[in-house]
Amino acid sequence: MPLYEYKCTECDTRFDALRSISDADTLIACPKCGSEKTGRMISLFSAIGDQGVIAGAGSSCGSCTPSASCATCSLKSH
Repeated sequence: MPLYEYKCTECDTRFDALRSISDADTLIACPKCGSEKTGRMISLFSAIGDQGVIAGAGSSCGSCTPSASCATCSLKSH
């Protein structure tokens, strides 16, 4: 089962949940305040391959560069 990241719009808590793909976008209560005003976040991850570590793999941000901060996804470097 995939691990998804969520954020509560009521208390700004970020939390993870193991859920099936079909349940990824269904309502889920915030573990801190109990609100169901939560949303799934875009998760970034790193992968190791032939060319070394690729940070932020899977990101849809096309403006990121290895040496600069990204204004879109707020990553300091890749």
